[in-house]
Amino acid sequence: MPQLAKRDLEMICDSTESHWKCFRNQQLFITGGTGFFGRWMLESLLAANHRFGLNTRATVLTREPARFRNSCPHLADHPAITLLQGDVQAFPFPKGEFSFVIHAAADVSSARGHGHADHSSLLAATFNGTRRALDFASSHGTRRFLMVSSGAVYGSQPLSLSHVPETYTGAPDPCLPQSAYGEGKRAAEALCAGYSAPGDLECAIARPFAFVGPHLALDQGFAIGSFIRSALAAQPITILGDPNTMRSYLYAADLAVWLWTILSRAAPLRPYNVGSDQAISIGSLAEEVASVLCPGLLVQIAPASQPGAARSQYVPATQRSTDELGLRQTIFLRDAIRRTAEWHGWRNGSSSQREGAPH
Repeated sequence: MPQLAKRDLEMICDSTESHWKCFRNQQLFITGGTGFFGRWMLESLLAANHRFGLNTRATVLTREPARFRNSCPHLADHPAITLLQGDVQAFPFPKGEFSFVIHAAADVSSARGHGHADHSSLLAATFNGTRRALDFASSHGTRRFLMVSSGAVYGSQPLSLSHVPETYTGAPDPCLPQSAYGEGKRAAEALCAGYSAPGDLECAIARPFAFVGPHLALDQGFAIGSFIRSALAAQPITILGDPNTMRSYLYAADLAVWLWTILSRAAPLRPYNVGSDQAISIGSLAEEVASVLCPGLLVQIAPASQPGAARSQYVPATQRSTDELGLRQTIFLRDAIRRTAEWHGWRNGSSSQREGAPH
């Protein structure tokens, strides 16, 4: 698996340079460190370690260390990273003090499942995993705990609300099995509030939406990943759902900047949306991917889709993140699509032979 582009890591370091002082000579504990979010946090941590001489170390919880080592040896075998095998609901506590904990574990693939057992297991795992991570933080000298929550805590976004703000008080319908992911994240945020009550632990809360970038799996049913996968193979892009569904996509390098900033700077228990406020329909997204990667590629709607159905949307308001933390989207959709495709390798020959490609 290729490493990230130097330009992305340099951008992250440039944008977060003032944040890293608090991490110098500290130990971090990360759950979900082998997933999409976690890999970007590890990549950027190592880049900052090298650039700023931080001497920061990270212990990363993973159920399958051998699998992670096989896919990302440059991360797994780095001397600043220690892999701890275990499940987030019952992992053994490593010894020592860990000033920062990043809790990013989430089985998103189960969240997209259709069986009731998948949903109930997901709800339990989200709650119990967060409690276990908080128990660890409370007993290992942790000062700051980053809860990587989700925009799913808001439930269905009303059509009258083009961008959902942190102040929106809607919620998932608890009687729908597919609400398990959002309900689990709501409960996880409530746990953070409870563990913060004594005053020793500060919990920062990030609510991510949708993303694109290197390390994104193209075969897990996410629209933008599926579209890029089809375009890389020069195969027709097929829209399986409602083409009028509205989404927005933040590039992963911006995601890393936002998460490090929230961990180091956000007020405790004040949630911040993490995502792009540039809304696009799934139909237009498919056309955009084709235009960037394979002009003239056929875009089609699957027969089972319902173009006339009521439109759904999942787009964050980001004014709080901008006004209070100075966070902004810097890499926009067309460039984000191109960079993601370059990382996966596309067209003829190796992406490493292309200007600006990952290395």
